[in-house]
Amino acid sequence: MAVTVFAAIDIGSYNVTMEIFEITKKNGLKSLTTVRQRLELGRDTYNDGMVSPEILRELTRILKDYSRIMKEYGARSYRACAKTALREARNFLLVREHVRNKTGINIEILSNSEQRFMAYKSIASRGEEFQNFIGKGTAIIDVSGGSIQISLFDKETLVTAQNLKLGLLRISSRLAKILNETTHPDALIDEFIRKDIMNFKRMHLKDRNIDTIILVGDYYTNIIFQNKTDMNKIETREEFMVWYDHIIRQTPGEVASELGVGMEVADAVIPMAVLYRRLIEVLGANTIWLPGIQLTDGLAYDFATRSKLIRTQHDFDKDIVMAAKHMAKRYGGNKAHTEKLVEVADAIFKAVRKESVLGPRDRLLLKVACHLNDCGKYISLVNVAECSYSIIKSTEIIGLSDTERVIIANVVKYHTLPFEFYGENNEGLTEFDFLRVAQLTAILRTANSLDQSYLQKIQNMRVTAKEGVLKIDVTVKQDFTLEKGLFASTVDFFEDMFDMKPVLKIHRSSI
Repeated sequence: MAVTVFAAIDIGSYNVTMEIFEITKKNGLKSLTTVRQRLELGRDTYNDGMVSPEILRELTRILKDYSRIMKEYGARSYRACAKTALREARNFLLVREHVRNKTGINIEILSNSEQRFMAYKSIASRGEEFQNFIGKGTAIIDVSGGSIQISLFDKETLVTAQNLKLGLLRISSRLAKILNETTHPDALIDEFIRKDIMNFKRMHLKDRNIDTIILVGDYYTNIIFQNKTDMNKIETREEFMVWYDHIIRQTPGEVASELGVGMEVADAVIPMAVLYRRLIEVLGANTIWLPGIQLTDGLAYDFATRSKLIRTQHDFDKDIVMAAKHMAKRYGGNKAHTEKLVEVADAIFKAVRKESVLGPRDRLLLKVACHLNDCGKYISLVNVAECSYSIIKSTEIIGLSDTERVIIANVVKYHTLPFEFYGENNEGLTEFDFLRVAQLTAILRTANSLDQSYLQKIQNMRVTAKEGVLKIDVTVKQDFTLEKGLFASTVDFFEDMFDMKPVLKIHRSSI
């Protein structure tokens, strides 16, 4: 039986954690060991905006030690990811390069949407339990030192995922001086966080019923809410409130003694308790599930599924598309046009794929671009492209990296505006990424021209690529003069991008 050893490293606000997994097709994921070392990386970032030389030296020492442990366990693959604390540091590039030179470990700095998606995959690694919970109204609340993410599910569909800058260390840092001046820190914290949470409720919850909250987070979440042997705890709202009433009456010293943790953990308990209580009340949940997972579980699960070492029961790409669909709905998207656009664009993509720089991931990005192709009309019917671009760049879409979001924003922008080539508007993208933008734009322009009337005239279509010609055969049920004329205007750009000339063949439906 083939065995793969994989190391997952999580560089967080409070700790640097490494978990080593054994992965087999028969048994799936098995944790071999977990190593955790304390590091106040977040405190530097949230207070000063920089990682100090002292913290950098300590991070380097820790990762050198982890590199040695990986070799001892025979880990041939690893993934080291940093989250909010390093992502928001002004000197993150210097930190990453220093660590790579000194330890040989490459740190991947996850965007917020990638970070939360990986936590989401951690929960999904629980298989049937996860599927059973998201089959009804469910909210995943992912808490870290810098922020919280709230993801809402309804009937196994991801409805929305929103990030709020209400992380535990951020709250503690902002309120440190004020908390010392009050005898009711819980009330002060509640007042501080209430506005953002109520805004979330007003804008995204609406009339949705949330039955279950899944609480995930960092190491502290598992320490505070679970004992060491109970790694899969389910409790009622009433049980949580009993715990809450007990814990807020204690001093940090009493909390540290009762939970058997250090003062740095105890200081985070009250903010965490107040935050969870407010969210439970706002969402109206009756059941709370603490699966006891961490980011390292998600990193291992992601590696195993991508490497086809294990099979996943959940379609994560569908979650990304559904997030885009709900985003389009929020901005008044035309559902019928969008679905036809996806159908046509996907057919063209599959036909030209082998003759392009585009990969399987780009097919997903194209679908998202189709759903968001005119979201900017919500703001302006005159400057749709620019407004669509701004909306997409400013809105996190769970599971997409910042670079992928920029690619989609540019594709949507240029499918109606004159294209600006590399060097004219780089957007921080590499030359290769700009080639991807150009080819995806060509596909979206062509697909959009075939439903420019928004009447979905195409009944059937067949797209084939052969000997420098992209042949698009369509059967239509109405006059196709408008679409034919607009299609002709996209031919030159498409040919420039793919060295392939699109040819449209129109057949009238006899029905």
